[in-house]
Amino acid sequence: MPTILGQNQYGKAENRVVRITRDGDTHHIKDLNVSVALSGDMDDVHYSGSNAHVLPTDTTKNTVYAFAKEHGIESAEQFGIHLARHFVTSQGPIKVARIRIEEYAWERIATSDGNSRFIGADEVKHSFVRKGQETRTTQITYDGENFEVISGLKDLTVMNSTNSEFWGYVKDQYTTLKEAYDRILATEVSARWRYNWSSDEQRMPNWEKSYEQARKHMLQAFAETYSLSLQQTLYQMGSRIINSRSEIDEIRFSLPNKHHFLVDLEPFGLKNDHEVYFAADRPYGLIEATVLRDGTAPQIPVDMTNL
Repeated sequence: MPTILGQNQYGKAENRVVRITRDGDTHHIKDLNVSVALSGDMDDVHYSGSNAHVLPTDTTKNTVYAFAKEHGIESAEQFGIHLARHFVTSQGPIKVARIRIEEYAWERIATSDGNSRFIGADEVKHSFVRKGQETRTTQITYDGENFEVISGLKDLTVMNSTNSEFWGYVKDQYTTLKEAYDRILATEVSARWRYNWSSDEQRMPNWEKSYEQARKHMLQAFAETYSLSLQQTLYQMGSRIINSRSEIDEIRFSLPNKHHFLVDLEPFGLKNDHEVYFAADRPYGLIEATVLRDGTAPQIPVDMTNL
């Protein structure tokens, strides 16, 4: 049977772009997932394989990152308008450009009033927590005599857009990673903490307040730690909770390192001054550890938070 070509489109899907706007010490984040679909005079590429009218999908990806630098990201809508207009007006064969954008919202982490007593600066304006992502968890075990309460959270995504370094590590013949003296530090926190309450003979904690306070201290420690490694940040987060909450004796973290790599914009005549990043979701480093109150024994299973 004879066939004809019907509706068709092509492009680059799910281009993750993170744009940091630096207003002095105050930073602003726009975190987008941009998908580009182009359609128009594309019959020949389907029928004969001629690419004469085809703008490479790799070029559409590069355009997303270059526009993030050149135009900034005032809003997802305005950014999409810039992109769609560009593709249709700059390429004759392209008649329709569809830009789909998902935006991941962040809010600033409120740091403690006296954070200079800890590891941070007096004011922190570069630390953010992803909105509306976390799931609160708890596990209660009772053997007829004693309870074991292990609570926590997962899917809590946090980011520091500066005050993080990674250098001085072991290098061998397979090492290609460059040392970083100003990098984005981001992770998706999975944490479980164990309460020392175990029976009705003890005063029961205020569970709601305890969760809120543990989460608060965790986030403040993340924001206020000048990090030389994610391991160091993990330990500070656990220590802050245990030192601040007497009802918690143990906390275990699983922290995947959500890598952000600077995009090379030099081929487009643009300088990337720590502004435009590629957010890679795989593969990722996975940092896990338990922090304990001195004199206590670990009881949280090591596989409770990991993959």
